[in-house]
Amino acid sequence: MTILKKALYPVGGLGTRFLPATKVMPKEMLPVVDKPLIQYSFEEALAAGCEQHIFITGRNKNVLMNHFDHAFELQRTLDEKEKKHLLEITRDWLPKPGQVAFIRQQEPLGLGHAVWCARNFIKDEAFAVLLADEMLIPDGESSLNRMVKVHEETGGNVVAVYPVPKEKVSSYGIIDPEGEGDVVRIKRMVEKPSPDNAPSNLSIIGRYILTDAIFPYLEKGQRGAGGEIQLTDAMQRMIEDGHTFHAVVCHGQRFDCGSRRGFLEANIGYALQNPELHEPMVEIMERFLKKARKK
Repeated sequence: MTILKKALYPVGGLGTRFLPATKVMPKEMLPVVDKPLIQYSFEEALAAGCEQHIFITGRNKNVLMNHFDHAFELQRTLDEKEKKHLLEITRDWLPKPGQVAFIRQQEPLGLGHAVWCARNFIKDEAFAVLLADEMLIPDGESSLNRMVKVHEETGGNVVAVYPVPKEKVSSYGIIDPEGEGDVVRIKRMVEKPSPDNAPSNLSIIGRYILTDAIFPYLEKGQRGAGGEIQLTDAMQRMIEDGHTFHAVVCHGQRFDCGSRRGFLEANIGYALQNPELHEPMVEIMERFLKKARKK
């Protein structure tokens, strides 16, 4: 059985779509309800069995690094005031010493380049890649847990995919699946096809399990869309050379927090999932909708 132990988090982006909020605050630290984006991804990887967490960062990411460390003054104050619940949610989820590493990407050359920057931390093993922008409220088991099971069965590469409306396929990387079902082998990947040429409506989303075989392809530094080193391009070349890729079709609610609309939707969606906030959130939405309808 293959055991997945390492998770990579590419967090070196500038977050320009959220300026001015992200002028000094990393986009990954923006809160969805009561936790920053990056903590949701971290907890998902932790629940899937990952024990080593590698963050590919850029400049001005010190706040993110500090989030994964102890805040001794705060923790002492909470302890002295016997605020046990607040102390638990501040401290008890933190990784153990030696379980976290931070690597500077130095240049924003794309997702493929960010993954390549972690090559020396990956030795003859598979690893997960999680994009904090992509948030999922699963319909049942988490996507990464399901992906781990497929990887353990096949030993190959696994990506998460999500159905999108046909008219929106040109905004995503789309897979060409072999057959039907919730787990399918991938014949090829097509970057942003037109609706008429798309092989399916299954879009690649920000969860991957990759073998170390990806690194020689990324090493070539071939530029793709936007002049960046694209992870999808490297994966497609792997498929062409005979490497196995499977897709796990995700269900439930998906939020693209790389956009302002998706970020707002995520806050609403996760608030409605929270037992303490569900009813207040419904009341707030009804009140605002009532006012909006009067205008």
